[in-house]
Amino acid sequence: MTSLRTELEFAVQVAEEAGKLTLEYFQRSGVKTERKSDDSPVTVADYEAERLIRSRIASQFPNDGILGEEEGEVPGTSGRRWTIDPIDGTKSFVQGVPLYGVLIGLEAAGEALVGVVGIPGVGDMVAAARGEGCFWNGAPTRVSPVDRLDESFLVYTSCNNFHRCGDDGPGALTRIIDACREMRSWGDAYGYVLVATGRADAMFDPLINPWDLTPVIPIVTEAGGTVTDWAGQTPPLDGEGWPNAVATNGHLRASVLQLLNP
Repeated sequence: MTSLRTELEFAVQVAEEAGKLTLEYFQRSGVKTERKSDDSPVTVADYEAERLIRSRIASQFPNDGILGEEEGEVPGTSGRRWTIDPIDGTKSFVQGVPLYGVLIGLEAAGEALVGVVGIPGVGDMVAAARGEGCFWNGAPTRVSPVDRLDESFLVYTSCNNFHRCGDDGPGALTRIIDACREMRSWGDAYGYVLVATGRADAMFDPLINPWDLTPVIPIVTEAGGTVTDWAGQTPPLDGEGWPNAVATNGHLRASVLQLLNP
């Protein structure tokens, strides 16, 4: 297996740089917020951070493709593709909540290889590459040992997304709440970080995009957990996309999937 340490170290460095850029705008008055076609917010910090990351990737790995949330896709010739979400959780960002993330991922042949999630507002950096392990602020990290739903701490991004993801979305949310010990929101990428670092036991995403998904797959799996869609499958990342995602500590995988597919 080819080492991905160079790519991992590069992604961490660039995520740190982009995170510092976002902090220049965070909790500052007068930062203009626009609405995209899907009604989600975007700010100058999103655009500037993505352009910074794109520039660094193009300089270091000129043959790789790039897919970013704000500026779309530039194909490459290497068979590899970097994914960028410059501010995952822009709604948190514009509310002044420090749980937004800077996401950088690398994939090839439909498989996630490298993932970095920086949470600049709280000083967290979680990073992983296939075969290299998962690291939280430079130290190895693992998922929790919790193996019972009634003892579990579960997280998600938005209850609204459960209502938007299909007829059984609200029912799934009710079953999850009834089954666990505790459930909290403000998820986005931070929810996956909590699973990978053992502070939460599962994370639910009723709706997800490729730039959100690619980075968190190696982070959770290298920490010992699982990431699948709600049917328990792992579709290729270069296909039609995942309709949704759920991350677990591995011990709760079967129980969580049963809640989603009663």
